[in-house]
Amino acid sequence: QVQLVESGGGLVLAGDSLRLSCVVSGRTIGRYAMGWFRQAPGKVREFVASIRWSAGNTYYADSVKGRFTISRDNAKSTVYLQMNSLNPDDTGVYYCAADFQNGLGTKEREYEYWGQGTQVTVSS
Repeated sequence: QVQLVESGGGLVLAGDSLRLSCVVSGRTIGRYAMGWFRQAPGKVREFVASIRWSAGNTYYADSVKGRFTISRDNAKSTVYLQMNSLNPDDTGVYYCAADFQNGLGTKEREYEYWGQGTQVTVSS
């Protein structure tokens, strides 16, 4: 079993920054990619960013490109999402997910394990 726990969410003003963390624990043998998704109120969950095990490959949704940066520390089994220049459209619950096929997937079905989410609220 694999567990993912997100942290770092909160209430911020437009233009502020936040860094989310996701710690992976449990039976994590093998290389795995990580992804961040978010779900705004009344909307479907959407892809934000993904990163492969080697961290040399990353992929971003157009809506966050240039503002968000995904990174990982494999020694700490932790993935990060640095979010800069936040705006109210970034409000939502942010989820991290693990893909043991080590892809750069943008679809929920490509990820086997999910965290419970952390709330990010951006006020104008």
